[in-house]
Amino acid sequence: MSALPPCPQCHSEFTYEDGGVFICPECAHEWSAQSGTQAGASAEPAAKVYRDSAGNILQDGDTVTVIKDLKLKGSGGVIKMGTKVKNIRLVDSDHDIDCKVDGFGAMSLKSEFVKKA
Repeated sequence: MSALPPCPQCHSEFTYEDGGVFICPECAHEWSAQSGTQAGASAEPAAKVYRDSAGNILQDGDTVTVIKDLKLKGSGGVIKMGTKVKNIRLVDSDHDIDCKVDGFGAMSLKSEFVKKA
């Protein structure tokens, strides 16, 4: 029986091999058997890609249009369908877009409720 390498992240000795990939059952870290690097990842982490409701890629500074009426929590206001939002900023949180909506002020929107203009 050959000895498997310990986990490079938590140094656990209980690693196992699954289809050319080593897996640590304690911390769930996976790495390739050939290169010794993490499986499915390059040396540089890939940036998150933000997409609108139609699948278009969004970038900071884009103008988007709201595709459905959005009720605002905490107030009785509604952002109507077709409202244009200019100069969006993409953030890595539950709501993907930080912006200022005319008549409502600063708020966060989900990218699934907007379409790139």
